[in-house]
Amino acid sequence: MSAIRLLVLGAVRQHGRAHGYQVRNDLEFWGAHEWSNAKPGSIYHALKQMAKQGLLHAHEIAPSTAGGPPRTEYEITEKGTEEFFQLLRESLTGYDQKMDVLSAGIGFIVDLTREEAVALLKERVRGLEEWRSTVTEYYTPEEGPESIGHIGEIMDMWIGSADFGAEWTRGLIRRIEGGAYTFAGEGEPFVGVLGEGEENPYATGVPHEGDQG
Repeated sequence: MSAIRLLVLGAVRQHGRAHGYQVRNDLEFWGAHEWSNAKPGSIYHALKQMAKQGLLHAHEIAPSTAGGPPRTEYEITEKGTEEFFQLLRESLTGYDQKMDVLSAGIGFIVDLTREEAVALLKERVRGLEEWRSTVTEYYTPEEGPESIGHIGEIMDMWIGSADFGAEWTRGLIRRIEGGAYTFAGEGEPFVGVLGEGEENPYATGVPHEGDQG
């Protein structure tokens, strides 16, 4: 699973309608260009591909009075919304998800109900615990990695990652169950997108040909 599809669908969905540069700007505002493959070329390519796949609807809009080519605004379709939620749920439950995919999922977790978010995260913890138990059939952390040579360091690294992942997820579950954040159906959500013309303090400032599209 690629984080870019979830990120782009989620960004468009939050705006309602957005052109490519707005999506790029939002993802840079979230720092996604640092922790995922959400680079300008990937973002613009994903927008065009998902429009072809029927996940987004492309609206041609007139050029500005200042001149320049017409821009395309994207709007998520019903099929795109279904894809978004499917990817979101997968990102939160998979114990073996890459960090960029999990990060994207956490970024949109409040689009779910509080109850479903907790249930999905608990499923992730179960997956981590089950995976850890299969590793410890061959490797006993208490004996230390040296017990099976330097290869033990690999096993130790993965056990440590599983333990940290489970503990971090349990902490997030506790915070959510304790009332943190505003989830779907609970009121006005946190605004995580930039308004038209709003300055992005985290923008890379690197131009790309797709910025005008």
